[in-house]
Amino acid sequence: MRIVDIRERTLAISRHADPALPSGGLTTSIIALVTDVIRDGRPIVGYGFASFGRFGQGGLIKERFAPRIFNVEPSALWTEDGANFDPFRVWDVMMAGEKPGGHGERCVAVGTLDMAVWDAAAKIAGLPLHRFLSSRLGTGATDEIRVPVYAGGGYRYPSDDIPHLREEIRRFLDLGYERVKIKIGIDPLSQDMARIEAVLALLPSADCLAVDAMNAFDLRRALEVGAALAPYRLWWFEDACDPLDFEALGALAAGYDPPIAAGEALFSLAEARLLNRYGGLRPARDILQFDPVHCYGLPEYLRIVEALEAAGWPRSAFWPHGGHLFSLQVAAALGLGGSEVNPLCFQPFGGLTDDASVAGGRVALPSDPGIGFEAKASAMAVFRGLLA
Repeated sequence: MRIVDIRERTLAISRHADPALPSGGLTTSIIALVTDVIRDGRPIVGYGFASFGRFGQGGLIKERFAPRIFNVEPSALWTEDGANFDPFRVWDVMMAGEKPGGHGERCVAVGTLDMAVWDAAAKIAGLPLHRFLSSRLGTGATDEIRVPVYAGGGYRYPSDDIPHLREEIRRFLDLGYERVKIKIGIDPLSQDMARIEAVLALLPSADCLAVDAMNAFDLRRALEVGAALAPYRLWWFEDACDPLDFEALGALAAGYDPPIAAGEALFSLAEARLLNRYGGLRPARDILQFDPVHCYGLPEYLRIVEALEAAGWPRSAFWPHGGHLFSLQVAAALGLGGSEVNPLCFQPFGGLTDDASVAGGRVALPSDPGIGFEAKASAMAVFRGLLA
């Protein structure tokens, strides 16, 4: 049993449903990990991609991490019984010789490959990823799970911003989502408040809306915006300041009573511990948004969940960033609070399978073996292009 080929391509993705709108040159990497395991006359292929927001990782994948997989004996990647690939062993091989610290974006390259390994291993086992992962961890996930979800998006439009924003939110609601998240922090506070008011007019209550400042504020601005938002009691206020400015985050948490969300742009167990120790967050109400891909993949993400759970955080506080099928599968397997979904942006990788439906703010898991990309035709068209 071998991994016989790993192919990567870096391609553009858009923050908007209309890819013609500017998105700052944003890219992601896609992976096809080809094995020699044959099912139904075809080799099993694991697919993965670099989630959203950190750009493509082709150089690191091709020159640093993928070669390590090919430079070990195949059995070094197997489970003890030799029946499947062991994603934890593959991860150890990829990280061999890496020094602690200096995470940069190597964590995203490793996480991209790791996603493809989990997809392949779950397919070899003939199980959806949430059940495959649950069987490894003993968490008891079943096909009957319906995961709480919210619709992410709400990026600023280059023209006619608020009318376009309203239409986007209406589309989310028509798709069955009950909670949504929009972006703030680019424009003056008055414009951000106008965006919030426009969206709240479409929602049943303020706790159906989260806002994401994308780490835009210094301490003074974070406190100013927090004071303006506090009376609304929104679902949460996300990424107010630089992800490593724990002093500013702690000051905000000390004076802002409604929930705060953080962690999306922290990529390691060490950083997660620093956030918990110095960020001033409150486990009883705040939200943790570590991205399972950006955090060196599932092995490190699992360590983060375990460590913060031991420090008093409930699993319901974890709502992984990403807005795609992998994050959804992880949330189901680990019994987390829920998952972001990007129904319109970051296509063709954002969102759910083609036949998925959201009802009551929840969604069922794909039944296909692996992550479920095969049930998302637009994504598979791109993935299969890697094999042409």
